[in-house]
Amino acid sequence: MTPSLRIALLSSLGAIALAGCGESKTDPTKEQDVVAKVAAPAGKSWSTTVVKTAEGGYLMGNPDAPIKVVEFASLTCSHCADFSKESAEELKRDFVDTGRVSLEVRNFIRDPLDAAAAAVIQCAPVERYYPLQENVFASQAELIQNAQGNEEGFKAAMALPPAQRFTGIAKALKLDSFFQARGLTADQVNSCLGNIDNIAKLEKTTNAAIEQYKVSGTPTFVINGQVAEGIAAWGPLRDRLRTLGAR
Repeated sequence: MTPSLRIALLSSLGAIALAGCGESKTDPTKEQDVVAKVAAPAGKSWSTTVVKTAEGGYLMGNPDAPIKVVEFASLTCSHCADFSKESAEELKRDFVDTGRVSLEVRNFIRDPLDAAAAAVIQCAPVERYYPLQENVFASQAELIQNAQGNEEGFKAAMALPPAQRFTGIAKALKLDSFFQARGLTADQVNSCLGNIDNIAKLEKTTNAAIEQYKVSGTPTFVINGQVAEGIAAWGPLRDRLRTLGAR
């Protein structure tokens, strides 16, 4: 039977850690010819061009890029935070902005903190998805510390009915004030987390990753439809993209 997330039954931050943080390994491939650059529309750059996909992800860059990267990422995974920090500028400048590579991030939720943060980010305007995600990764240690420092408040929130549970989690873990400090209103955060469909969509995306790609660790990268086995950090992914012709 395929693993399934059960948001309504969670009782602790580690309850649905179906995926851990991945490790980087050597994953060689044959070097391919250089791919031609593709100019962005006049007055735009590819790295600021973001659209939501039918699969529930957020695609940055040229939608028709010959090299398509999908990243399954968890907002509470330290390796995902490391990837965000290490890759941000170089990935955009040398790969996405050339039009050769697109990056689509699909949230892979591992715990209630992850689910609540991902839901709020996905409720914001599409163009804010990547900046807010980078903010969460940069503040990951602080957010996890907040979660660990209010275990009783977290447990009380988890005992609430589903429509109230994630607003309660956001308040107990100070996620509401975190996002308000970054331009979202209290009403926006509460409205987003009060709609359980937003959590259900994240659950659906996560289960689809397990079923289709057998994702068992984050970050997991899929390049042109194939899982990039063993690649879980920016250095190995950068090397793979260059090997595929993005150089």
